[in-house]
Amino acid sequence: MNNCPSQNFIFGNDYLNIYGIDINNHKDRYLTIGANKRQKFAFPLEKREITVIRQVKNVYKMKFVSNQLIEAQISPELTLEMKEKIIEILFQYREAFASDNEPLGAIKGREVEIMLNLERPYPPLLRIPAYPASPRAREALESHINELMKPGVLRKAGHNEEVEVTAPVIITWNNY
Repeated sequence: MNNCPSQNFIFGNDYLNIYGIDINNHKDRYLTIGANKRQKFAFPLEKREITVIRQVKNVYKMKFVSNQLIEAQISPELTLEMKEKIIEILFQYREAFASDNEPLGAIKGREVEIMLNLERPYPPLLRIPAYPASPRAREALESHINELMKPGVLRKAGHNEEVEVTAPVIITWNNY
């Protein structure tokens, strides 16, 4: 997503607001949970680095740490040996992580059956009409959707397909 002006997309339904979950686009990015909206949970603005003092001889493991685990937080209360063991386990199962080359939904050799209970009549929250987006948001959304269509995570519904359940998209802009 080189030409996409947004770095963060949150897909969800409007019923998040009913349950007191709200995402505020503010200079300090955060979300609130609960009716009083007093407890704030911040999105990290800076990228973190995992520091492992011992030299890593495996170049692939070092690349995995610097690319895939850049925003991971490992407790400072752990010893260096414990941190190295965690990184070793994460590296061992690195195929479980999404990347630019293998995005979400591109895991090969595994099938998962998702059971949806969408019997008619659908709940009112699943029948929300579409609302217009700004040209900037539409461009970013189209770019992001195209990126998800390339590996087959999403597909376009045909004009003859009946699509009765939709999910609104909330775009949060990265202001730094």
